[in-house]
Amino acid sequence: MATALPMASTSSLSLSRRPPFLGSYSGKRTVPANYQSICCLNNSQLCTTTRGYKDDVNLIKRRQMIAFLFGFSSFVLDSFQAEGAGLPPEEKPRLCDDSCEKQLENVPMVTTESGLQYKDIKVGQGPSPPVGFQVAANYVAMVPSGQIFDSSLEKGQLYIFRVGSGQVIKGLDEGILTMKVGGKRRLYIPGSLAFPKGLTSAPGRPRVAPSSPVVFDVSLEYVPGLEIEEE
Repeated sequence: MATALPMASTSSLSLSRRPPFLGSYSGKRTVPANYQSICCLNNSQLCTTTRGYKDDVNLIKRRQMIAFLFGFSSFVLDSFQAEGAGLPPEEKPRLCDDSCEKQLENVPMVTTESGLQYKDIKVGQGPSPPVGFQVAANYVAMVPSGQIFDSSLEKGQLYIFRVGSGQVIKGLDEGILTMKVGGKRRLYIPGSLAFPKGLTSAPGRPRVAPSSPVVFDVSLEYVPGLEIEEE
């Protein structure tokens, strides 16, 4: 039968934590030789050593409390800063700036048979892309509120795809087919011509719900190979 190990008493544990000026702990209740000389002669007063020990404990507790309060306040401050970071609208590159938006109010809206609507920000002077040709375009994709969920300008790279072949959403395909190179257009794409399954955007960007309307600002930069054939 195993013999139980002796449990350390609470008093011995507390003695082991006494400060060095009370003498080293040897496992027994020992009193320093100069204990009486350190203590005040009046029995009604506490020993100065005991008072000093309590002062040290109180100081440690105060420091721990200050550290806790400082850490908690930093956590709360960081939380507020994280929430507030998204409040001011972040400046993002756009194809239509504030002056363009004002001019666009006076541009007539064109509605096609499919329900696609668009306004020409700038009419291009080049050729229109034939179905199946590759096109190089810039785009800024937004939800109806104007929040951007995708943009080639932010990526710093032209978006190249084969127009009219189903590589992009129907509204974008249709809208670019009637544009001319060098032109800019705002497409108001209905849900039936947008994302039937919705779109999960990058963190911090608005999510596109299934079959919800979207807005695309598009600039047709060039049609690779078409200029050579025109010559």
